Amino acid sequence: MGPSLLSALRRLSTQQRNTTSTILSSNHIRSLSSLGIMSLPERQPFSPDFFFRQLFDGESSTYSYLLADLKNGEAVIIDPVLEQAKRDAQLVKDLGFHLKYAINTHMHADHITGSGWLRKLTGCQSVIATASGAKADRHLKEGDRIEFGTHVIDTLATPGHTNGCMSYVIKDQACIFTGDTILIRGCGRTDFQEGSPRNLYENVHSKIFTLPENFRIYPAHDYKGQLESSVWEEKRYNPRLTKNLEEFVKIMDNLNLPYPKKIDVSVPANKECGVYDIPKE
Repeated sequence: MGPSLLSALRRLSTQQRNTTSTILSSNHIRSLSSLGIMSLPERQPFSPDFFFRQLFDGESSTYSYLLADLKNGEAVIIDPVLEQAKRDAQLVKDLGFHLKYAINTHMHADHITGSGWLRKLTGCQSVIATASGAKADRHLKEGDRIEFGTHVIDTLATPGHTNGCMSYVIKDQACIFTGDTILIRGCGRTDFQEGSPRNLYENVHSKIFTLPENFRIYPAHDYKGQLESSVWEEKRYNPRLTKNLEEFVKIMDNLNLPYPKKIDVSVPANKECGVYDIPKE
């Protein structure tokens, strides 16, 4: 075999290896893409001065969120639960924070808010949407801002589960607290408290799904042990909210869910900021 022929065969072998490598790489990329891995947006970490603690009430499967500015100690809590108010007040004390606001995403039907009792225990102010019809120290409408330290919560009116639902966005931390408007792979029911599936769907798609896809979603409840989701995930995998509007309305109108067990106690109490049923102790 002459030198020129040997050289040609070597070049051909190299080209074949490169082609095979390219095919394997392309297949690998397609495989990752089909799994959703390639398009998963980069997660933005919380800033060093932002404190985040997710808390849980086992009876109602409710998440509460303690947030604070680590520079000056001002804190807020979102969706506190009455039975956990003493726990939450103690945690605030232990960490050396000053609780400024106890904030509700809406007037809950499955538990009594802890905002009224926390108000007595810590001196904080209670906060809820004006449209909820509930009493509070401060009432919100869309566009109002809640400040604690250097951090700012922007408010979005997202009625649908109830007529007074609000979602709370912290843009600098790339996260949103959605209450029952969006749950992880689900959403809140729309068959009581002036609920409307059309309103819920339209508010989610126009106000939440238009946020950057790497924004984390923190709901008020989860019943399967999941802690958080993201705009990217729910836009792709939420089995209800990925449908078109008419399909979504049909799904929601035919859930046939049982009457909430605590609604007849929780709603009257929550209209009074939870003070209606504060334990005597």
